[in-house]
Amino acid sequence: MITTLLIIHGLLAVALLGSITHQTASTVWPAKSAGNFLVSFRGVSAARYTTTNIVLYVIVAVLGAIIYPAYRLAVRPFLESARLLTINGTFELKEQFVAIGLGMLPLYWLVWRTPLDPKLSGARVAVTSLLCFVVWYSFLVGHVLNNVRGLFGR
Repeated sequence: MITTLLIIHGLLAVALLGSITHQTASTVWPAKSAGNFLVSFRGVSAARYTTTNIVLYVIVAVLGAIIYPAYRLAVRPFLESARLLTINGTFELKEQFVAIGLGMLPLYWLVWRTPLDPKLSGARVAVTSLLCFVVWYSFLVGHVLNNVRGLFGR
């Protein structure tokens, strides 16, 4: 059961990663003209990603919270006994970042409400970039932690 939830959690995290990255790229570095792949990647309608990003973020966070007791009881003691304190600490930091991201979702929704207020463009860049950082950091740390026992295990 936990393995299935972990796989679903990971797949939804990849979807969120792609969605928030597209939105961030188009917000921070808007496309000025049609052209190559990078221009097409940035040339999306950023406001359309907002609801999807919020829903995916909440679902991924809830699935992570459901899986968390298994981590706390099995993986964390292994990390501590193997003296992998840096890896354990990065995961602890991930938990804090995800909580901050959850708290930022109402502000994120507010700055992306349509019609878009031009005065909030700086806030959109800041909030979206911060959420993108949280999602990328969480994804990378979770992926490494998922594989750590195979790398450092007995």
